[in-house]
Amino acid sequence: MEPVHVDVVPATRTSSGGVAGGGDLEAELAAIGAQLEAVAAVRDDLRAAVQRMDALTRQLQSDLLGVHRRQEGAVQQAVQKAKESLPALQAAYAELAAIIARRPGEFYRFSDHWRSQNHTVVSQLAFAHWLDTGLLLTHRQLDEQLQLSASAFSIDLEDYLTGLCGLSNEFPRFVMNRVTAGDYACPRVVASFLSDLFAAFRKLNLRNDMLRKRFDGIKYDLKKVEEVVYDVEIRGLAKPAAGPMEEA
Repeated sequence: MEPVHVDVVPATRTSSGGVAGGGDLEAELAAIGAQLEAVAAVRDDLRAAVQRMDALTRQLQSDLLGVHRRQEGAVQQAVQKAKESLPALQAAYAELAAIIARRPGEFYRFSDHWRSQNHTVVSQLAFAHWLDTGLLLTHRQLDEQLQLSASAFSIDLEDYLTGLCGLSNEFPRFVMNRVTAGDYACPRVVASFLSDLFAAFRKLNLRNDMLRKRFDGIKYDLKKVEEVVYDVEIRGLAKPAAGPMEEA
């Protein structure tokens, strides 16, 4: 029996939009290759931008370490340095936003690149804000400080909450140093703030496993601060709260 010869017909695009082969197939793969190159270029630019941002976050952490010094005015000086770091952080986030704008609608495809830096920025700026005002830095205030637009580029809500969990890590050492410096009222103020923060977190239905683990850390930081409060009070160092008659 003679062999059967089959002529190969160049592929064409089907009516449903599929690719049958030949030149159309090459064009399709070339288009995919161009997309991959564009994504790779975005990732490369993000890595470089995040490296620069990482240096800024380390400097911010270093500046806020000044709150643990015993010199007079150390806390105010550290907070001022944190405020002075804002323009550089704003520029860093603006650079990230410009890179991400090249891939509209794909924010969460790339957001893991700077997630760790987000956590540090949130915790450190929230710490500086508390030192300055005694209040929690809200998500909206954070975006305003960094000049971010919620509609285009913002701090992810889970990153914000994770950063707040990191905020609690700053307080045990802080209250110990404040007591050493003679500020016996500080531990009770911090304990009250952390207690409120912990209570607020407990009302959230957290589905992110990492965030739930970080949230547990607030409980342990609060316990450490409460131990300092107890030590101060048991030694009679804390000034008792004034009663109504004394206030009058």
